[in-house]
Amino acid sequence: MSGVRVLLLYPRFAQASFWRNLELARLKGARCMAPPLGLITVAALLPAHWEARLCDLNARPLDPADLAWADVVFVSGMLPQRQEALAAVAAMKAAGKVVVVGGPDVSSSPEAYEAADFRVLGEAEATLSAFVAAWERGERTGLIAAPDERPDVTRTPVPRFDLLHLPDYLFVGVQFSRGCPFTCEFCDIIELYGRVPRTKTTEQMLAELDALYALGYRGHVDFVDDNLIGNKKAVKAFLPHLIAWQHAHGHPFHFSTEASLNLADDPALLDQMAAAGFYLVFVGIESPDPEVLRSTQKKQNTRRDIAASVHRIYAAGIVVIAGFIVGFDNESPDAADAMAELIEEAAIPVVSLGLLYALPDTQLSRRLEREGRMFPLREEDFRNGDQTSAGLNFATLEPRVDVLRRYREVYARVYAPRAFFGRIRRLSELVGRQEGAVKSPEPPPPPAPIDIRQLVADLGRLFGVLATVTWRHPRTAVHVWPVVLRGLKRLDRLEQLLSLALFYMHLGPFSRKLVRDISQQIAEIEAGAWVDPRAAQPAQTPLRAAE
Repeated sequence: MSGVRVLLLYPRFAQASFWRNLELARLKGARCMAPPLGLITVAALLPAHWEARLCDLNARPLDPADLAWADVVFVSGMLPQRQEALAAVAAMKAAGKVVVVGGPDVSSSPEAYEAADFRVLGEAEATLSAFVAAWERGERTGLIAAPDERPDVTRTPVPRFDLLHLPDYLFVGVQFSRGCPFTCEFCDIIELYGRVPRTKTTEQMLAELDALYALGYRGHVDFVDDNLIGNKKAVKAFLPHLIAWQHAHGHPFHFSTEASLNLADDPALLDQMAAAGFYLVFVGIESPDPEVLRSTQKKQNTRRDIAASVHRIYAAGIVVIAGFIVGFDNESPDAADAMAELIEEAAIPVVSLGLLYALPDTQLSRRLEREGRMFPLREEDFRNGDQTSAGLNFATLEPRVDVLRRYREVYARVYAPRAFFGRIRRLSELVGRQEGAVKSPEPPPPPAPIDIRQLVADLGRLFGVLATVTWRHPRTAVHVWPVVLRGLKRLDRLEQLLSLALFYMHLGPFSRKLVRDISQQIAEIEAGAWVDPRAAQPAQTPLRAAE
């Protein structure tokens, strides 16, 4: 049987994105943040007689030789990549290639991708075999949808990490579980992957780490799970094996992930994660107001002192970065003050602060559709990158200008240089200080051994980065140096603290631009120039030809 040559094409993310921190990546010698884990998993699921090549347009331009080589082009992406994904579809078709689209965005909004030859909806483990069968029958167009039953991820192969040019990336991702047990109204994860977390086996996860290790990769590995502790029993069974693997291999990786705030309630789990090498966790806090949290069905964050919960995670040795949202229906007029004060009290260094955006096919978007409040899709929703400036795609219950003023105020306060770097300095006193932790009934794990040569090499690299920052960003360097000098008292945390400080190379300019953009939106409303999109002309289509 003849082989099929597949080009896996990953579109660029929109330029104006909170998470597109290219300055941090470049300071550390990378080209972009993280590789496309979904596409290299798809590559591993292809038949053995099919060949695959990857082109990540966030890292490198498309090589014309790769395009000429390919029989078929797979394009996959998320909502902030839609505009570029559609441009890629048009360009590949113009080049005479059969184009297959899949991934989260096409699964949520298949109608937006009608220009592609094949649309594959749902998880690849449940759909790719049907596509392969259709292709080998000679079909060159079609719509393939996953069955209602979720696929068994214990049968997912090791991703094709060998397709990556690893130095291009600031970190690499792996996945332990899919799905989340909670029911947050605004979230699309439960729509895409279900409410029953499905987990891989220990053997699978260690095989993935073995593959990365064998390729020579060392450093930051992100567990991309939307809630790593969605199935606590499974993750607690896995972590002792991860701890042993790290010890046997000389602790080559340090890990980050995303988890719900109830992580703070489980000291044994926190101890396990810290011992395994987890140093960073993203937590969706959304709002300090219990009534807002209840209304949006994020009840897991109510009935708790949020700042104290964050400090318990810090005390275990794990840094928290967090997500907040402005624009919920029952938000109070003083929400900006309450949010900014919580962020300061908890000393959360990096905060993803978004305007509420009703993602396609979520409980929120369906409710707003029923209420007649949803706006039609507009091209700027994708050009702006993410919900930081493209949010509020619906009619707000209170005056829109009041919501935007609150949002601008929080952003300006949280990302003022004195506030941002002040939180990092306070963080250096909180992380790993077990006095504030809930004591685990289990004895503390032994500390990782210190490799003196590696420590000296790391310090040399870090101070090289610091010298570059001082040369290229002198106004910001005056804030970074005190963080580093304080970090010299905590050599075990120095790289972590410096990395957080370097986020400001992107977030400082980004926040100032965002405040200007929101101010312009406010001015347009006050001048009567803003028009409710429901009353305007039909929305522009996000489809556009390749440039």
